[in-house]
Amino acid sequence: MVSDITELLLDAAADLLAARGFHGLRMIEVAGRAGVSRQTVYNEFGNKEGLVQAVAVHKTEEYLTGIATRLQDDPDPWEAMRSAFRFTFEQTEKDRLVSAVLTGQNAEDLLPFITIRGHPILFHATEVVEQHLSRHFPGRHVRFTAETTVRLALSHLLMPSGDLDGAMDAVVRVARVTMDA
Repeated sequence: MVSDITELLLDAAADLLAARGFHGLRMIEVAGRAGVSRQTVYNEFGNKEGLVQAVAVHKTEEYLTGIATRLQDDPDPWEAMRSAFRFTFEQTEKDRLVSAVLTGQNAEDLLPFITIRGHPILFHATEVVEQHLSRHFPGRHVRFTAETTVRLALSHLLMPSGDLDGAMDAVVRVARVTMDA
């Protein structure tokens, strides 16, 4: 559970990151928006990179809650995955920070937080998809499929090569093939 102050700091940092990117983020501005001292920000997160990582984890948790809900809503495992990925793609279009992180638009300095420093995001998203697949395919080794699917979905978000339905079809098709392999 995140404290109210931490929530305020994360929201303020997310807004500033979306507007200015990593290099434009100032701890004093985050503190001012949250109505706390700059030292409070440092006490909570250690440094700017720690704050940005915390924002990434917080945003990931928000997304994963929505994804998990959609994975549970449809009894067909593949349609559930399609619904979860549609949610992710659509939310990315609505959320300026997530869009900036995933596409690099207007915040190229944030891209490493999902690519070379994106392990927390990849790990947690893979875990959610793995739990979903394990419910539908007990006894099968689903980790590889879950991670491959998440990586492919992130790839489509980073560099779209067609429309949303085509991207979702590709992700689900690869998941099905790797489960049958």
